[in-house]
Amino acid sequence: MTKRSLFASFLLLSSALVSPAALAQTAEPDPAPAETPPADPADDGAADEEVDVSIPGGADAEIVVTGRFTPNVVRATPEVVSVLSSADIARTGEGDISGALQRVTGLSVAGGGFVYVRGLGDRYSLALLNGSPLPSPEPLKRVVPLDIFPTNVIDSTLVQKSYSVNFPGEFGGGVINLTTKAIPRETFLTFSGGIGWDSETTNELGYTYYGSDTDWTGFDDGTRDVPPLLKAAFASGKPILEGADFSLADLKAIQMELVNSETSLLQQNNHIPVNWSAGITGGTTIQLPDGELGIIATAGISNKWRTRDTLQQTSLETDLSGEPQTNFNRVVTDNRIVVNGLLGFGLELGDHKFRWTNLYIRDTLKQARLGLGTNRNQSDRDIMQQDTAWYERQLINSQLVAEFDFDRIQLDLRGGYANSQREAPYERSFTYVRTNLPTDIDPVGDKFVNDLTGGRGSASISFSDLNEDLWSGGVDLSYELAPRITATVGYAYSDTHRTSVRRDFLFRAQNLPIEVQQLRPDYLLSDASIQLYDIRLLETSAQDGAAAFDANLTTHAGYAQLQAEVVPGVNINAGVRYEDAKQTVVPVDLFNTGSSVFVPTDLDNAYWLPAVTLTWEMAPDMQLRLNGSKTIARPQFRELVAQVYLDPESNRLYRGNPSLTDSELWNAELRYEWYFDRDQRFTVAGFYKSIDNPIEAYTSASDNQVSTSYANAPKATLYGAEFEVQKYFPLDTLSDAPFWQSRRLVLIGNYTYTQSDIQVGEDDVTFVNGVERPADIFFFDGSPLTGQSDHLVNFQIGLEDQDRLSQQTLMLTYASPRVTSRGPSGQPDLKEKPGIQLDFVARQGINLLNKEIELKFEARNLTGRKYEELQTSGDNKIYFNRYKLGRTFSLSASIKF
Repeated sequence: MTKRSLFASFLLLSSALVSPAALAQTAEPDPAPAETPPADPADDGAADEEVDVSIPGGADAEIVVTGRFTPNVVRATPEVVSVLSSADIARTGEGDISGALQRVTGLSVAGGGFVYVRGLGDRYSLALLNGSPLPSPEPLKRVVPLDIFPTNVIDSTLVQKSYSVNFPGEFGGGVINLTTKAIPRETFLTFSGGIGWDSETTNELGYTYYGSDTDWTGFDDGTRDVPPLLKAAFASGKPILEGADFSLADLKAIQMELVNSETSLLQQNNHIPVNWSAGITGGTTIQLPDGELGIIATAGISNKWRTRDTLQQTSLETDLSGEPQTNFNRVVTDNRIVVNGLLGFGLELGDHKFRWTNLYIRDTLKQARLGLGTNRNQSDRDIMQQDTAWYERQLINSQLVAEFDFDRIQLDLRGGYANSQREAPYERSFTYVRTNLPTDIDPVGDKFVNDLTGGRGSASISFSDLNEDLWSGGVDLSYELAPRITATVGYAYSDTHRTSVRRDFLFRAQNLPIEVQQLRPDYLLSDASIQLYDIRLLETSAQDGAAAFDANLTTHAGYAQLQAEVVPGVNINAGVRYEDAKQTVVPVDLFNTGSSVFVPTDLDNAYWLPAVTLTWEMAPDMQLRLNGSKTIARPQFRELVAQVYLDPESNRLYRGNPSLTDSELWNAELRYEWYFDRDQRFTVAGFYKSIDNPIEAYTSASDNQVSTSYANAPKATLYGAEFEVQKYFPLDTLSDAPFWQSRRLVLIGNYTYTQSDIQVGEDDVTFVNGVERPADIFFFDGSPLTGQSDHLVNFQIGLEDQDRLSQQTLMLTYASPRVTSRGPSGQPDLKEKPGIQLDFVARQGINLLNKEIELKFEARNLTGRKYEELQTSGDNKIYFNRYKLGRTFSLSASIKF
C-alpha cells in the first residue's frame, strides 16, 4: 500500500466516503444432471436426469437421460461438444457464466468476460441465448461479454467446437449457447444472500466519488442526466463552439449546468466496503387438461468492489532501452453493480413445447482513478491525473420458441428481440502538473497546479451513448426419412442495428491566477470561477464523422443437413449453409458539414459453408469423430470506424480501421472418446485451422499517447491438441464409518496445447484507412495470433457426497502468456501473463426446520497471482499494465421454501 499512501498526500481532497454494506446473492442450485449424480437440496423435483439445451434445429435440442445405460450426454450429440449443466456450474461456485466456462477444455477468459476458444480471440467465438443471437453493450465488441450473465439465470451451457450448419457461419473457434431456466417440476421459492472480502480492496485504501444517492443500486437518481441547455445544444446539429451559433454567454451557461461536484470530486476511502449480493428465485407448474404451464422468475443484485494498484508504462525505443517514455502509478477503484431479472413461461401440450423467455441485465461500473507519473516530453515534471466515470451496460431480451413434434416430423419456430445499451455520462478527467523547479523560478514549482491551458494542466468531460437493436427469427423442419436417418432444412434471419455517439469537451482558460490554479476540481470549475476568469467550453468531438457512427448487419441464411447411421456404428452429420450478409458502418455527420474524411464500410458477401462430422463407434464404450468445415469471422462494428475510444478495463485508447474485411477459416478435427464408466471419460483430440485474412490488433505509439488499431494479416494457421479426463473413485472402502460410505473422489482435468503463426510474404499488403500498406510493417512472419496461449490447464479435485449436497472442490487454472497486440514501430509484441489461479469452493446442504439450506464458501486466487501485460526485449521490460489480483473470500447461503 506504499504507493497508495503516497497518492493520499497528493490527493486534491482527503475526505472519506464509505458506502453501506448489505447482504447478498448466491445462484439457485438446480437439479443434478446425468453427469453429476449427487443429490442437491435445491433440486426442483425433476424425475429424470435432464439437460435442456435450446439450439437451432431442435432435433437435438433436449437430451434426457433416464436409464443407467443410456449414452452419456456429451457422447450422444452428433458434434464435438462440452456441456456445463447447472450442477457443473454450481460446483465451480462462479457468480457469472464466464468464470464457469474457463473450466471447459480449450477455453480461457480474457478481461471483461470474453471467451477465447482454442487460442482464438473472442471475435472467433459465437454467443447465443436459447439458440438466438445476442447484441453487445460493448463499444469495442460485437460479441457479448459473458460476465454479465449471472449463473442464477442460466440452466445449462453448451460449447460446440465442431461446426454444424444449423449454427450461424460466424463460428471460427466455437459456439457458446446459454440456455435459461425453463419449466420447474415443482413449486419452489429460494432466497439467497452473501458477503465477500478482497485482500487488495476490502477495508483498504481506494478512491471513489459520491455520484448520486442511488449509485449502490446501479441506477443513477438523475444527477448524471444531460442538463437541458447541453441537451438542446446537442440537438442543434452544430459543434458547441463560440461563433458556431453559440455566444460566450451561451457557453458559460452550459458550463455552469455542468458544475457537478458529485461527479468531479475524488475522495479517499481508507475502508472500501465488503462485497455483497442478494437474490430470489421462484417457480411453479400449473397442470392443464392437456399439459402443463411452468412459470419461473428470478431477480438478483450484486455489489462488488475492486481496487488495482497499477503500473503503466510506454516506450518509443525499438529495444525498449532507457527510461520509459511515460511512467505512471495509478490506483483504480471499481464499484460494479449487476442487477438481473428473468421471467420465463413454458407450456407443454402433449409432445409440443412452447417457451417465452424475458431477460433483463444491467451491469454498472462506477470507476475512480488517481495517477501520478512522468512523461519524458515534459522533462522533470510530475503529472497527476484524476478520472471519474460511470458506465451503464444494459441488456433486454425477449424470445419465443415453439417446438412441434408430429411423430416423424418436427417443426421448430423461434423469434426474438434484444436491445443493448451503454451510456457513459460525465466522464471527467483532470490533469495537474508540478514542475519541481526552484521557487525563485516558479513560485509554485513544489505544488500541483492546473492552469487549464493544456500545457500545465487540463480538464475535460465526455458524454457517450450506444444503442443496439437485434431482431432475429428462424424456422427448422426435420423429417425422419427412415429409422436413424433424419433430414433437416432451415432458415435464419437476423438484423442488428447499432448507433454510437461520443461528445468530448475541454475547459480552457488563459492567465488564471496562481491561487485559482491550485484549487481542487470542483472549485476550479465552479460557477464563480467560470464567470470571473473567463473559463470557456470547447467541443473537441471530431467534426469529420468520427464522433458518431451508424452500423448495421443483416444476414439471411438457409441450410440443409442430414444426420444418418450409414452402417451400424457409423454416423454422419453433413450439411451445407448458404449465408448472405450485408454489413455497413457509416460515420454520422453530426454537424452537417456535408462530408467526412472517413470512407464508409460496406461489406456485402455471401458464402457456401459446408460441414461434415463422421462418428465411428469403435467399441461399445469408444468412438472416433472426424470433422471438417468452413466458417467465417466478420470484423466487429467498432473496429470499422476511426473513432478513438478509451477502454476503462485496460486504460488504453482504441481506433478502428474501415478497410477491414471478412476472415475465412477451414477447420479440421480428429477426436477419440473413451467412456469407460458411467459419467467418466477420457478424450483426446487434434485440430487444425487455416485462416485467410485474420484480423489482428496492432499498437501505434506517438510522443503523447499509445493506441491500438486493427488490420488484416495475409494468412495464419493454428493447430493443437486437447486432452480431457473425468474420473470418480468411491471412498466407501477406506473406512466403515458412515461418513465415507456415500462419498467419492472427483478428478476432472484437461489440457490444451496450441500453436499458431502468421504468414507474411515480401509482397503481401494490407489496407489501413483505405491506404495500401506493406503487411510486414504491421506483422512479423511466424508471430503467434493474438490471444493464443501455448498451454491451457484446468484441474479439479474434490470430495462429494452422492446422497446429499456436500462438495469440497479445489480448482487450478493456468494459461501461458499470450499476445494481446502487435508491438508498435518494430517493437516486441505486447503479451499478457494470465498465470496460475487456485480456487477452493465448498457447498454444504443442511435441513433446518424442514427447510433446505445451502451454505457455500469460496476462496479465490489463493496463489495471489499478479496481472501483467508487458513488452520484453532482452532484459528490458515495459509494463503496459501490472497490478496485484486480490485473494477473495466469500460466504453465502440460500434457503428454499
